[in-house]
Amino acid sequence: MIEKMKFLSFTGPKKDIDRFVSKYLSKYEIHLENALAQLGQDQKNVTPYIEANPYREALNKAKEFEGLLGSTDGIEKKEISLSDAMDLVKELDQRLVSLKAREDQLTEKIRHTEKLMQDIKPFRSLPCPMEKMLNFEFIRCRFGRVNRQYYDNFQNYVYEHLETVFVSCSQDEEYVWGVYFVPRPQQDRVNAVFSSMHFERIYLENVYQGTPEAAYQELERQVGEIRQEIRSCHNEMTGVLQSDAIGIVSAAEQLSTASDLFDVRKMAGCVKEHNDQYYILCGWMAAGDADRLMAEIDDDPDVVCVVEDNPDEVSCKPPTKLKNPAAAKPFEMYIRMYGLPGYKEIDPTIFVAITYSFIFGAMFGDVGQGLCLVIGGFLLYRLKKIDLAGILGMAGIFSTIFGFLFGSFFGFEDVIPALWLRPVSAMMQVPMLGRINTVFVVAIGFGMALNLLVMVLHVIEGARSRDPERTFFDANAVAGLVFYGSLFAAMMLLISGHTVPGGALLVVLILLPILVIAFKEPLANLVEKKKEIIPGSKGMFFVEAFFELFDVMLSYFSNTVSFVRIGAFAVSHAAMMEVVLMLAGAEAGGNPNWIVIVIGNAFVCLMEGLIVGIQVLRLEYYELFSRFYQGDGKEFVPFIRRKKKA
Repeated sequence: MIEKMKFLSFTGPKKDIDRFVSKYLSKYEIHLENALAQLGQDQKNVTPYIEANPYREALNKAKEFEGLLGSTDGIEKKEISLSDAMDLVKELDQRLVSLKAREDQLTEKIRHTEKLMQDIKPFRSLPCPMEKMLNFEFIRCRFGRVNRQYYDNFQNYVYEHLETVFVSCSQDEEYVWGVYFVPRPQQDRVNAVFSSMHFERIYLENVYQGTPEAAYQELERQVGEIRQEIRSCHNEMTGVLQSDAIGIVSAAEQLSTASDLFDVRKMAGCVKEHNDQYYILCGWMAAGDADRLMAEIDDDPDVVCVVEDNPDEVSCKPPTKLKNPAAAKPFEMYIRMYGLPGYKEIDPTIFVAITYSFIFGAMFGDVGQGLCLVIGGFLLYRLKKIDLAGILGMAGIFSTIFGFLFGSFFGFEDVIPALWLRPVSAMMQVPMLGRINTVFVVAIGFGMALNLLVMVLHVIEGARSRDPERTFFDANAVAGLVFYGSLFAAMMLLISGHTVPGGALLVVLILLPILVIAFKEPLANLVEKKKEIIPGSKGMFFVEAFFELFDVMLSYFSNTVSFVRIGAFAVSHAAMMEVVLMLAGAEAGGNPNWIVIVIGNAFVCLMEGLIVGIQVLRLEYYELFSRFYQGDGKEFVPFIRRKKKA
């Protein structure tokens, strides 16, 4: 269900905005709209608030302290004033400033040391001490790398034409690292040639001692020592914070609330009347909350509130706030994935909760596996609040029900009687088609009935939006409902052995709706009294109408046939469990291999449960939603979290 919304506009003295927000607005959930966007075009003297949030910096510090504390789930909060929260954060920051500076220095030191390690790592195979190589008197050495695709030509040219020696140190799939030595008088020419041959020089700092390997190990030892110092510094800071953990958590919550309340200014406007300045706030609230807020501020002389009950009179689109029973609430996840309903649209959550669970149960009917889904799903939903787990729990209830109807318990079909039929063996005689599996026929009939239901929802949506084409003339409107309903009724009469209505009646009930669907646009234009009944070229219109009608008929057929998968999965589930029992030797009459049965049930439950869940969702989205649902709503996002009452 979608909660009814009211649009409220508040105004009062500019200096009073904090009191109003803290005393009144913070108790309720309100979807704020930008006051400048709503009123700017009508009132030229509306200006934005230009004030920096005074709590933001302290809040960031408090959040940083909370992070250093680690998990704060078990810490009970206490009442703390805003000024005390600010003072506590300031005091702790001063106590930690030297430790933080020390930690920053160590972090920068370890970054520099790791860079030195990274630079010298490719040259660890060189046997000569680094301090000598970097300070030769008559020879210059240059460290670097060359791409492997240039290395062979580079090596040949170096030894044939230059007075230099290149020593390869290491290589990977892309580069060869090495160092070349060159006499001082030749260094400029040789350096230029090396650069032209794609040699990328690596500049090493003159701080290394010993061979590259020894220098690397020494740097590695230094990194370990620095990390230990950082841990010690971090532990010291944590110790300081642990001594007042309750105060830190409480201050962070208080500052977060104060910051959120102050940030209301981002959505507010200022207006100047004579010498006085006033704030303007506007937004959407649930009707019940709006009535309670109005009653609260009724006697407050500094707050003026104007309420608009009709969303059509407001320039901005009303948001959608879903309110569904606890059993259907997890299914809101599927609605949000597709798109929230518009404010005036039907909320399909309960419809999805019922149909999804029912279809899942029909495709996955097994008492034992269904109970596993119920227990596991609801337990996980209760502990972790995972919506998908709640959906599995609800679907498991219907799996259990259909398990009794099919007489299946963990794949065994001789433990409980089938209250309805066995999916694999149940057959029925269909006129003109012969013997067909019963569940396939029932699946088709169920799918057609479901299609008729969503067509009714489509007609309701069209009537609510006062759209004659959506209400009467298109493929899912009254015309489509009569056509498809007539086919459904004729099929049911034929299967049940009754006489099908005469040809004249079928022409009226089937042919006439088809013509209405084909000419839906001219008929809608005629009802709306538009000047141009048939838009554009009449010849082109008839061609387009023909192909559109062909597409509609094809969609009716494909949509109906899609529901065969319900019966197909019901049969395949029973067949897969028969295979499991066969592998376990349960069908031979002897002692079955229970390990195979347990593993087989787990495999079928996980694999087929996933596939069935996806297939049912596909039916919901593509076969049902496409007939009546648009999902172009705007989500209700409360700017301020509702305060919990003590």
